[in-house]
Amino acid sequence: MKWIYRIISLAFAAFFLIPLVWMLVVSIKKEGMKITSVVDWFTPPYSLAVYNEVITETKLLLWSWNSLFVAALVTLFTVIIAAMAGFVLSKIPFRYKTFIFLFVLSGLLIPGEAILIPLYQLAKEMGILNSYFGLILPALASPIAIIVLKSFFDGVPNDLLESVQMDGGGTFTIFRRIMLPLTRPALASMAILTFIGSWNNFLWPFLSVTDDNLFTLPMGIPTLMDQFTEDYVKPMVINTVASLPIVVVFLIFERQIIKGISLSGIKG
Repeated sequence: MKWIYRIISLAFAAFFLIPLVWMLVVSIKKEGMKITSVVDWFTPPYSLAVYNEVITETKLLLWSWNSLFVAALVTLFTVIIAAMAGFVLSKIPFRYKTFIFLFVLSGLLIPGEAILIPLYQLAKEMGILNSYFGLILPALASPIAIIVLKSFFDGVPNDLLESVQMDGGGTFTIFRRIMLPLTRPALASMAILTFIGSWNNFLWPFLSVTDDNLFTLPMGIPTLMDQFTEDYVKPMVINTVASLPIVVVFLIFERQIIKGISLSGIKG
């Protein structure tokens, strides 16, 4: 039976790889070539001229860097803030803790579109529009990350924390040396989801940025597409170049990504 599952898995993998292979092949075709059949997509001549044009004459690489920079910082600070907040709500006794938890929980009930206008006005008054701060700061509040991490922290036995306290460990020591290592899968899961969400975010950057030097990929790519042409080469080149950073990130953190996704729905 194992070989049947392997064949099915390989078939599904090949099915999902076909669009990627097609994108790569089309991206090295000559622009403006006449295509009359499917075979024409995969036959010479090939050329890298459009790659050179896209890289040298557009700001696609800059936009890729902007997306990577913003997504990395949003992920880092969101996970740090959510981990500290989740730890406090889970293990630190204080007044009104239940009320604050319900307040954070209520953040899931409010659609993001409903706060765009007040968020824009606040960012304008703070003077952070058209800046990296304007792209990063509003994305750091993540109620779902706080709630998920709190649920994982709840699964850590209190007896373990009390034993650390008896040995002289303070709150920060417990958080850094006990809680974070034990909840690493949850942290990885939240980091992955946060990074993907920030990488694909379009609406807020579209509202808060007008300087094309600060565009992220979801904003910049549509400006490069010519809606009056049927040529496929340039769009495929743009998408190939834009995909490279996220592919590199996946290859570097492949093991953590797969483990984090597999445990994202499991309570610790």
